[in-house]
Amino acid sequence: MDDLSSTDLARALYAALDAGDREQLDALLHPEFTGSIAEGMPFGIGGDHVGAAAMRRNGWGAIARHFEARAEPEQFLDLSDGRLLVTGRYRGRGKHGGAALDAAFAHLIVINQGRIKSLEQFTDTARWHDAACRLQTVLLDFEGGVATLRLNRPDKGNAIDESMAADLAEAATQIAERSDVRAVLIACNGPNFTVGGDLSLFAGTARDQLPNRLRRMIDNYHLAIERLTSVDAPVVAAVRGGAGGGGLGLLYAADIVVAADDARFALGYGALGLTADGGNTWFLPRMVGMRRAQELFLLNRRLTAQEALAFGLVSRLAREDQVENEAASLAATLAAGPTRAYGAVRRLLRQSFERRLSDQLDAEKESIVDASRTSDAHEGIAAFVTKRRPQFRGE
Repeated sequence: MDDLSSTDLARALYAALDAGDREQLDALLHPEFTGSIAEGMPFGIGGDHVGAAAMRRNGWGAIARHFEARAEPEQFLDLSDGRLLVTGRYRGRGKHGGAALDAAFAHLIVINQGRIKSLEQFTDTARWHDAACRLQTVLLDFEGGVATLRLNRPDKGNAIDESMAADLAEAATQIAERSDVRAVLIACNGPNFTVGGDLSLFAGTARDQLPNRLRRMIDNYHLAIERLTSVDAPVVAAVRGGAGGGGLGLLYAADIVVAADDARFALGYGALGLTADGGNTWFLPRMVGMRRAQELFLLNRRLTAQEALAFGLVSRLAREDQVENEAASLAATLAAGPTRAYGAVRRLLRQSFERRLSDQLDAEKESIVDASRTSDAHEGIAAFVTKRRPQFRGE
């Protein structure tokens, strides 16, 4: 690469990073390469990384683990001391539920013997923090076509408060906005899926302020449920421990619910003198029947995992230590399927309770005609005829 200019080498570096081309990176980087990332970057990414392997693993690799970001160089300037100054912008988003990333950068690059010997990064670290940390009470990760939404108040039983309701609405919005999401996995950190509403919030709020506070919180939470039920991507929920109250709405938004064999389920509203939220009065009678729903509401009965399975509240049971693995495997399988067709089926099933048979038959006809126009339908038919496995792209 001795015949390449400094600018050409830098352009090749950005192209290799964008493509994740390790072989090209090894060819571009000097054996004594040192990388320096701006102090103050989130997740402890900043600092010096001595050696190409260390930079790939702890520098660029750490950025890739937490962000979907690419460096877009705009200007290249040869300095009088022999270094190359590259300015541009990082663009992308945080992988764990963060906002969009748009941060300026400046790179000082040293070339030695036709290879890049060092790179020193300067950037607006505050923009990186903003992109990384918008969501505080849930985690959101996008990988392999699967959006994993993880409740993250384990010390509070993942109880839903104002912050979590707002975070769930934001996370559901991000999921709905991304065309590359082909399945959703809802999971939890800690021993409980969610105990429902945060009772400490109710108890700590003045009587005259509680109604408006509840209204604001539930508005966000219901928006999250509505968006999770309306996306094309199928939703899988992994339930451990307790699931209760309005938190059951996240199970209703799911198409498949995998529960631990020692999980437990309850509404709990009657004990509080409250009524319902989270779609409980709409979904529950449709899933378990009116008589069972009435009993669960009025007698505040708690269901075991086996009863929840028999009632139709969950799809299948697994050992507690296997719940998330099984749910993740299902999500990965669904992510390889015909996403647009799945979305249409999700809507047809939910709307079937509101339509007459003749209207539902018309809806099915229009839906399958629309689906027949998709690339996935053509692929599925061709694969069936040629007796091979279809390669769906969600299109």
